[in-house]
Amino acid sequence: MSGRIDVHQHLIPPAYRELLDRNGKTAGGWPMPDWDAAGAIAMMDGRSIATGILSVSAPGVYFGENAAARDTARMVNEYSAELVKDRPDRFGMFASLPLPDVDGALAELAHAFDELDADGVVLLSNVEGRYLGDPEFEPLWAELNAREATVFVHPDAPALPMLDGLPSPLLDFPFDTTRTALQLVTSGIMGRYPRVKVILSHAGGFLPYAAYRFTGAALVDPGLTPEGVFADLRRFYFDTALSASETALPALLAFAEEGHVCYGSDAPFAPDQWGGVFDAKLDEYQGYRPGQLAAINRGNAEGLFPRLR
Repeated sequence: MSGRIDVHQHLIPPAYRELLDRNGKTAGGWPMPDWDAAGAIAMMDGRSIATGILSVSAPGVYFGENAAARDTARMVNEYSAELVKDRPDRFGMFASLPLPDVDGALAELAHAFDELDADGVVLLSNVEGRYLGDPEFEPLWAELNAREATVFVHPDAPALPMLDGLPSPLLDFPFDTTRTALQLVTSGIMGRYPRVKVILSHAGGFLPYAAYRFTGAALVDPGLTPEGVFADLRRFYFDTALSASETALPALLAFAEEGHVCYGSDAPFAPDQWGGVFDAKLDEYQGYRPGQLAAINRGNAEGLFPRLR
């Protein structure tokens, strides 16, 4: 099958959904959709998606207790691995890690890669208000770098929502992705660990639009240079989930490194009808270079996940 590779597709294991309901948790106030593997495959068949790399969305696996988070991460990862084992052609997996418990995250990382053959890991943009460039998370980045891992960064609600009455996915999520991405650069994580491949959700929030502005970090930090900040910002990969529009694509494609933009659906949280609108916009955009759309739909993701070539 030669269809799209979807690097931003979610799963909701039944036991995980029960846990969310029991704890009163949602994805930033967004309604929790129905999900099952058969429905996911039917959706993919209808939208020319050959393979979906599955991840648990916000709010992740940490609800205030480290031990419980370790158990939840193990549960969702083993559930995901069984789906991939049954249909390796249709599914991949980003393993969840129980941050902010760094020791637990390192243990689960080893299990996910060594026992479950995970394709990468998913990290939320912030954990209890702590962003991914936090110094305490450095041992995790060192291990991810040693394993040349692919990391999918998915947004979560910030500690202080920007506007009351609007669910975080509408406004807060793109800003939170931008915030954690810039911190990863200015903290030196992206520079110190060059073998990690980091995918940012939703075209990186507003990072492509404001990247030149962000080089101003060098004006207040003598350890940075504008050229270095810009180069590290361009190390990120980006998905097109809810972002393949005639207004967003020009900035994304002008900024991103060649080969660093991949298709994303955000299913099932983005309803199929809404996601289909962005699919059509992606296909109909007139500003591509020769071969660029095919690379976004599949070729660039094959570089990140060679087993899918």
